[in-house]
Amino acid sequence: MHILVTGFEPFGSDTINASAEVVFRLPKSMGPHRISTATLPVAFATSGPALEQLVDEHQPDILLCLGEAGGRNAITPEAYGVNINDARIPDNNGHQPRGHVIDPQAPPRRPAGLDPNIVVEILVRAGFNASVSDDAGKFVCNHIAFTAYGLRVPALFIHVPAVRPTGARALVGAETDGATVDSGWSFEQLTDAIMTVIASL
Repeated sequence: MHILVTGFEPFGSDTINASAEVVFRLPKSMGPHRISTATLPVAFATSGPALEQLVDEHQPDILLCLGEAGGRNAITPEAYGVNINDARIPDNNGHQPRGHVIDPQAPPRRPAGLDPNIVVEILVRAGFNASVSDDAGKFVCNHIAFTAYGLRVPALFIHVPAVRPTGARALVGAETDGATVDSGWSFEQLTDAIMTVIASL
């Protein structure tokens, strides 16, 4: 099975994005699975087309999109993507849509193509802190969740805590949730969790 996993570049004044750190650490294969990885821009106008191009190029059997969420200390698969961009801060291109519909021809929200409840069950059974989320925010993470859930490939968007090296704090991860918290996670633990998900597919 071919699995495409995406993360995001750092955004705002941050120099690290936990989702990209996980993507960088993933192996190229796991058992019968071949893994392709990529990093998406934190930009409303270009992230969706970039994801669609990656799917066309790689033709994956499953798509996992990762993003980081300040204020969360659990891994949270997103049950839905909503059809709206409503940014409290500008994206990396300086674009800040407020209350803009993503696709006027699409429904108000799209469900995940992979069951987030099953993924959470797998993670919890393996000893990881995880719960299903029904709010992906309205920044670029949600934009990608909504886009991914409309593609022909089974897809799931997974938020990971905004982990930083010891002594550092995420500066703008709170775009997704409240103030960034000390999650207690390491990049290696997040990577192990995502590898656990991949191994179960």
